[in-house]
Amino acid sequence: MAGGAADCQFWHRNLGIKCRLHELANKRRISVAGASKLLANILYSYRGMGLSVGTMIAGWDEQGPGLYYVDSEGGRLKGTRFSVGSGSPYAYGVLDNGYRFDLSVEEAAELARRAIYHATFRDGASGGVASVYHVGPNGWKKLSGDDVGELHYKYYPVEPTAVEQEMTEVSIA
Repeated sequence: MAGGAADCQFWHRNLGIKCRLHELANKRRISVAGASKLLANILYSYRGMGLSVGTMIAGWDEQGPGLYYVDSEGGRLKGTRFSVGSGSPYAYGVLDNGYRFDLSVEEAAELARRAIYHATFRDGASGGVASVYHVGPNGWKKLSGDDVGELHYKYYPVEPTAVEQEMTEVSIA
């Protein structure tokens, strides 16, 4: 999700409630397309009122995998990969370079973490926790939730300066 924290949190919860109500009323889960259309319609009714939401709706239903992007104005796009928010140009650079259709789950998760890290490192308005999920025919599973500050040490190792190296050698001796 990208946008204002309060807007994102509210609409995330609101959509969850509406999807659950759909399931109770219809005795089956809403489709990924249906959930994304529901959110797009709701946000469209509030267009021009200053909402700040950009989100991906991902899931697996009878039609197979589904991925949609929905924005504050009620826009909705179907696709195979998205990055949202002000850091997304940096994330797309990593995704475009490393994405293949035959990635393993572990490789895809690592690529996602790396893309999120680069987005947050280069964009001052991005940050927080990089939550990576795997969505499949049997549901979803959270693979990791890394503080992006900690990812910095993994993806951007810094060589010690000559002074730091000398201090380390002196302290060991």
